Amino acid sequence: MTAAASTGAAQTASTSTTDGETALVMSEHVPTNPPTFVHPHASIRSRLGPAEPNSLDVTIVLPCYNEQDHVLTELERISTAMDASGFSYELLVIDDKSTDGTLKVITDALPSYPNIRLMAFRRNGGSGTARRIGTAEACGKIVVWTDADMTYPNERIPEFVQYLLDNPDVDQVVGARTSEQGTHKLLRVPAKWVIRKIAERLASTKIPDLNSGLRAFRREVSLPYLRLLPPGFSCVTTITMSFLSNQHTVDYVPIDYAKRSGTSKFHFARDAYRYILQVLRMVMYFNPIKVLMPLALWLLAIGFVKSIVDMVRYQLRITTNALLLLLTGLLIASVALLADLIVRSRSD
Repeated sequence: MTAAASTGAAQTASTSTTDGETALVMSEHVPTNPPTFVHPHASIRSRLGPAEPNSLDVTIVLPCYNEQDHVLTELERISTAMDASGFSYELLVIDDKSTDGTLKVITDALPSYPNIRLMAFRRNGGSGTARRIGTAEACGKIVVWTDADMTYPNERIPEFVQYLLDNPDVDQVVGARTSEQGTHKLLRVPAKWVIRKIAERLASTKIPDLNSGLRAFRREVSLPYLRLLPPGFSCVTTITMSFLSNQHTVDYVPIDYAKRSGTSKFHFARDAYRYILQVLRMVMYFNPIKVLMPLALWLLAIGFVKSIVDMVRYQLRITTNALLLLLTGLLIASVALLADLIVRSRSD
């Protein structure tokens, strides 16, 4: 840096650790324009200028991993829609250590899009990690999650934001897809239907789309739940179940769903397992009795009936199977009550 440049700009650096990731935040000359970009290769998180929470209307969090062929089209589509909306916004683009030219495409596009803020991760953390960090770092009062693979109608993002502004009692609005265009369609459709029905049963509400990637929510409401987000695709299931399980209102808006551009990162067996595991985990976190007590009561009922039958058949003697059913039911019921006590005494 030259002497003239050093007198006109100051650099500060600080380190922090988030889930094992070491982040270096660098700031230079503070402009009056919205936050833009510092060279991504210097840090996991790159930011130019101040980033005050709630200083903007909207933050769109856009994770990108190997999207070089279409990411520029997606940036244009989102920016055009938001510019026309009149909302103050930032488009927080997170490159999740892409192995193709995605980062270079985004970097080259930055001068044309003053509302873009870029974070470049040093290692791949998954879409859930990107969304969690992006939401925590967001400047907008409303946070929008979407994907960069051309599947979601991102030109409708202002409509989602306006929905929350028009309905102050709603904390999250989700784009409910009217069709399934993903890979492994014959397997995904029935599997997702079963998982969604389980989630509806546990959450005691209808859920048109459990894992849609397009949604808008109030940032302040989401903050307590960010630490619950897993690193993978099931983060969208987690944020839905977290809101529903804690009595936050979630509404749904029908959307079209297009065939994705590029290669899908979805792995059917692994991600389906994670989806259902996250549903159970979220309900156990907020309302464990709903998961455990029905099982306990069924075991107790079956054990009781079996005991009556045994007493009639074996001259007032009860078989070991009946005793095991009764004891297992009592143990699970005790765990359910203890877990519920822990949940109710938790400060968060």
